[in-house]
Amino acid sequence: MGSKLYVGGLPYSVTEQQLTDTFGAHGTVASAKIIADKFTGQSRGFGFVEMSSDAEAQAAITALHGSDMGGRTLTVNEAKPMESRSGGGGGFGGRGGGKRDRW
Repeated sequence: MGSKLYVGGLPYSVTEQQLTDTFGAHGTVASAKIIADKFTGQSRGFGFVEMSSDAEAQAAITALHGSDMGGRTLTVNEAKPMESRSGGGGGFGGRGGGKRDRW
């Protein structure tokens, strides 16, 4: 098991410090990050917490999964590795982008 946790169902107003404090009750928090929309900067309602050890991560999962935070039910589980994203293709959907002659 890894020590990096996915945390879903976060209230949109929660701060990274509040997240650190909540998980800190179950062990040492190495980092806490709330994921925000890249255009508006508003929280997307989920984040990641990295605990110092696997045992602390498991304790946090056991204690906090399904618990209430700000009227929302938290989902806490082991974070899955990020899948590699394929590069975007050309903007022409594979049809080629050459000059097209018109009659």
